[in-house]
Amino acid sequence: MVRRHLLAPLLLALVAGAAMAQDVRSYRAGDAVDPSDVAAILASPENATPAMKMRSIRLLDDAPSAQAVQPQPAQSQYAAATTDTSPSEKPVARPRVSALSLPVQFAFDSANILPSARPQLDALAEGIRMLPAIQNVVIEGHTDATGSDIYNEQLSQRRAYAVKRYLVAMHSIEPTRLRAVGLGKFLPLPGRDPHASENRRVQFRGE
Repeated sequence: MVRRHLLAPLLLALVAGAAMAQDVRSYRAGDAVDPSDVAAILASPENATPAMKMRSIRLLDDAPSAQAVQPQPAQSQYAAATTDTSPSEKPVARPRVSALSLPVQFAFDSANILPSARPQLDALAEGIRMLPAIQNVVIEGHTDATGSDIYNEQLSQRRAYAVKRYLVAMHSIEPTRLRAVGLGKFLPLPGRDPHASENRRVQFRGE
């Protein structure tokens, strides 16, 4: 029988493996969330397009060394460039934006969603409804580093489930499409102080 204190590290390892291969779009409180962006971010990898293309290095007969052509700018943060490309051009292997983070506001020490969080969650729900019915979404609850491991794990779990319940009750999203997990303080945002308030967030990714 696996002891409870071993479950968190095991779960963390599984989620962290998926997180390392993706970029996260972080929204701040009050930011407008575009449902079409949500759908593009949460779509399954096989339905995604490369973020940008780069010309490959060419060897020139009259040049002493290889020369690289500068990358072509992407049309948007989520779409691939659509300009004509030569046969030698190849997609750059880079992580795509495949997760998004919302600063969902809850009542203090609670999983009660505050009214200020609803506009972003409503836009998120609209984006999820634009996805194929077979597309599932993981809802990850995260906290900052204040407090014990167990306390933060339980609080983040309750908050992730609260968001799931909101999406199901208010937007009729099929509950089997949503998987809620609590990751506590184990995955702070890269480059941020683990105690920073930005780490108190709910993160979403497709699976």
